[in-house]
Amino acid sequence: MFVADKSLKRFGALLLTAIVLGAYYSYVRVVEKRPVLELSGPRMPRELGAGLLLGALLFCMTIGLLAALGVYQVTGSNGAAAMLVTVPAFILSAVLEEVVMRGVVFRLLEQSLGSWIALAISAAIFGLLHLLNPGATLLNAGAVMVEAGILLAAAYMVTRRLWFCIGIHFAWNFTEGGIFSAAVSGGHTQGLLQSKLTGPDWLSGGAFGAEGSLVAIAICTAAGALLVARAVRKGNIVQPFWSA
Repeated sequence: MFVADKSLKRFGALLLTAIVLGAYYSYVRVVEKRPVLELSGPRMPRELGAGLLLGALLFCMTIGLLAALGVYQVTGSNGAAAMLVTVPAFILSAVLEEVVMRGVVFRLLEQSLGSWIALAISAAIFGLLHLLNPGATLLNAGAVMVEAGILLAAAYMVTRRLWFCIGIHFAWNFTEGGIFSAAVSGGHTQGLLQSKLTGPDWLSGGAFGAEGSLVAIAICTAAGALLVARAVRKGNIVQPFWSA
């Protein structure tokens, strides 16, 4: 019965993912009456793949540096099965949060207020929403605001589609929780490795997880700045309505 319940939850997460995508697609087609370009298919494999690689790379850089500093330690293994069962929940989280925060909040703000104001407001909202997570503090929310809010909005600005930012979001969470078994925004996950984070909260991220650490802030903010610069070079910056 316990195994069946867990399988049902994983199926439910994937079903909800499909519902979220379907609801967004229907909203754009019916209410906005336009093609759903941000979910267009031809470039999906390349952009999603690039996001997966970047998200995994950023977290591996973060955890690697934390390990070098003696903050992160591997203490054992839970096996590959423990890693794989985390996938559906992380897919749902990435799709739901990116559809809402980048597909709706950032995109609609950008249409009227322009890219820079939309970037600031959506990043602030994204960070503050993480205060709802277990053990979150204002410092944790500020970290998410700066590192992830900017990075993920910039990923959308570069491609004007959701696949790149969905890939980054999923890969970061999965690598963090599904592989290295670190807390993901305050939520503890049993993944492939048994591990522990020690040291001061500003360095390790504390109970909130590695994304609350100064190391993650530095690495992801730098990546976000590079993506913002890329969006500028591509001419993908939207001006506010009063400038237009």
